Amino acid sequence: MGFFLQQLMNGLILGSFYALIALGYTMVFGVLKLLNFAHGDIYMVGGFVGLLILKLGSSWLGSGWLGVVVALFGSAALVGALGMLIERVAYRPLRQAPRLSVLITALAASMVLNSAVLALTGGRPVAFPADLGFVGYDLGPIHISVIQMALLVSTLILMLVLELFVSRTQYGRAMRAVSYDMVASRLMGIDVSQIVSLTFFLGSALAAIGGVFAGSYYGSLHFFMGFIMGLKAFTAAVIGGIGSIPGAMLGGLTLGLLETFGSSIPFIGSEWRDVAVFGALIFFLVLKPTGILGKTMVERI
Repeated sequence: MGFFLQQLMNGLILGSFYALIALGYTMVFGVLKLLNFAHGDIYMVGGFVGLLILKLGSSWLGSGWLGVVVALFGSAALVGALGMLIERVAYRPLRQAPRLSVLITALAASMVLNSAVLALTGGRPVAFPADLGFVGYDLGPIHISVIQMALLVSTLILMLVLELFVSRTQYGRAMRAVSYDMVASRLMGIDVSQIVSLTFFLGSALAAIGGVFAGSYYGSLHFFMGFIMGLKAFTAAVIGGIGSIPGAMLGGLTLGLLETFGSSIPFIGSEWRDVAVFGALIFFLVLKPTGILGKTMVERI
C-alpha cells in the first residue's frame, strides 16, 4: 500500500508537468482549431529563458525560492511575447490557408526553435542552478518535497484561474465567440487578431512556467526536452478532451498516472512507459475520440 500511494503521488507530480503544457495546447486549439506543434519547444525555450533570468539575478535575488519565482514570472512574460511573435509571423498570414499548410508551418517553427537552442548550447545539457533544498514532508507512507507540492498546487491554481478567466471575463467571452465563429465575431466588433494573440500569449506563458519548473525539479535542461514533452502534452490534451481546460488538467494527471504505474508492472521496466502512454492514446481515439470531457462538434455547412 505504501508503494502504491507513493507511485500515486509520483504520477500526479509527473501529470502536473503534462497538464501545464496541455493547457496551452488546448487553449490554442479551442480558439483556432490549430495544433501548435511548436508548443513543446516553447516549453523548452521557457526553461532556458528562466535559467538566464536566474543567473542574471542570482547576485541580488539568490538562486533560492525568490530567484526561481522571479524566473517563473519573467520567463512567462518573455516567452508569452515570443508566442505572440510566432503567431504574428508564422500563423496569421496563413489563417485562411489550408490546414495542411498551417500544420507544416507549425512543424517548421518547432524546428527553428529547437535548432536555435541547439546552436546556442552545443547540444549539451545545461545545469539549472536552483537551490531549493531537499525539504519534504512525510504524510504516512508518502514523501512529498516542497517543490513537488509547489508544482501540484501551482498547476491546480493556474487551471482554476484560467477557467475563471475564460468563463467570467470579457476577453474570455470573446475567446469563446472567436472559437465558435471567427467571421461572425469580427462582424460583432471583436478584434479577432488581438484575441488570437492573447491566446498565444497565455498558452506560451503556461508552457514557460512548466519549463522553469522542469529545470528546478530535474536540475538540468536540454535542447531536445521539448520534443517528447510536446507529444505527451498533446496526448494528454486529446485524452482529456482537446479544447476543454479542465479536460487538459484531467488528461495530464491521467497520463502521468498511466506512465508511472505502467512502468511499475512486474517484468516491465521504465523503458516501456512510452508504450503505455501512446497505447492509451490509441485506446481513447478508438473508443472515445472526443476525450474524457470533450464534446462532439457539429459543423454547419
